[in-house]
Amino acid sequence: MKNILVLSASVAVLLLLVAFSLSVGRYPVSLPSFISAIMTGSGHDPAVATVLFSIRLPRILGAVIVGGALSLAGAAYQGMFRNPMVSPDILGVSAGAGFGAALAILLSWPILFVQASAFAGGLVAVFLAITVSRAASKRHEGILVLVLSGIVISAVFTALISLMKYAADPESKLPTITYWLMGSLADIRMSDLPAVAAVLAAGALPLMLLSWRLNVLSFGDDEARSLGIDISVVRFTVIVSASLITASVISVSGLIGWIGLLVPHAARLLVGPDHRVQLPLSFLLGGIFLLFFDNLSRALFPVEIPIGIVTALVGAPFFIALLKFSPRQS
Repeated sequence: MKNILVLSASVAVLLLLVAFSLSVGRYPVSLPSFISAIMTGSGHDPAVATVLFSIRLPRILGAVIVGGALSLAGAAYQGMFRNPMVSPDILGVSAGAGFGAALAILLSWPILFVQASAFAGGLVAVFLAITVSRAASKRHEGILVLVLSGIVISAVFTALISLMKYAADPESKLPTITYWLMGSLADIRMSDLPAVAAVLAAGALPLMLLSWRLNVLSFGDDEARSLGIDISVVRFTVIVSASLITASVISVSGLIGWIGLLVPHAARLLVGPDHRVQLPLSFLLGGIFLLFFDNLSRALFPVEIPIGIVTALVGAPFFIALLKFSPRQS
C-alpha cells in the first residue's frame, strides 16, 4: 500500500511540475492566457501558443525523459553491481558519447548527425569495455574486471575528447564542444523525442522484466545460481539495456551528471530495495528532479546556466544529505 501511494504521489507531483514549468520562463504568460492555451491548444495569442507548445513543452518533455532515463539506468546498474555508488557512466558511455559528439562537431556535421555520432560513441565505449573485460577475465561475469575496464575505456575516450578540443577552432568549434559537454536541454525539439522515447521503451522493458532477478542478485551470485538464474545473461541484458537508454538521452542532452547516481538513492530511501518498485519510482523521481533543476537553470539568472552545472552544484550537497539520512545498508 505504501509503495502504491508513493508511486501515485510521484506521478501527481510530476504532472503538477510539468504544468508549473510551462508557465516558468522569461516570456511572461498570464494565467488566463495560459489556461486558454492549455484548454484550446492555441489560445487567443499565437505567441503564447508558440512559447508553450513549440519551445517549452519539448524542453519539459525532454527533461522528464532524460532525467527518468538516467535515473532508471542508474538504479539498474546499482542493483546489478550491488553498489550504490555506481552511476550510468560506469562503463564509459558518457565519455564515448562525448567523443562522438565532439568528433561530429569538429567535422561540422549537422545536429542530427551529432546526435547519431554521440549515440554510436556511447555504445562503442560500452562494447569496448565489455570486450576488454572478457579478454582480461576468465569469468565473463567478473564485476571487478568489468568496472576496471569501464574506467580504462572512459579514460581513453576522455583523452580523445581533450584531443578533439585541442584540435578545434577556438573561435567556433571549441565553444560548441564545451557547451555540449556541459549538458543542456535548450536545443531539444519535439522531433527529437519520438526516437529517444522509442529507445527508452526498448531498454526499459527488459529492465522491468528482470527487476525480480535484480532482487535475487542482491543476495550474491551463489544464491542467484542456486535459484537457476543465469547471471551472465542477466548482467549482459542489464548492461545493454541501460547503456542503450543512457546513450540515447545523452545524444540529445549532452553530459548531465549526478541524476543517475542521486535519484536511485532517493527512491531506495522511499520504497526500499525492491527493484520492481524502485525502477519505476526512479524514473518518476528522475523526471521530477531534472525538470526542477532545469527550471532553476533557465529562470534564476539572466543568462541560462547549462543544466550539467546546476545538477552538480545542487546534487552534491543533496547527495550528502541523503547519505546522512539513508539507512546504513543502502
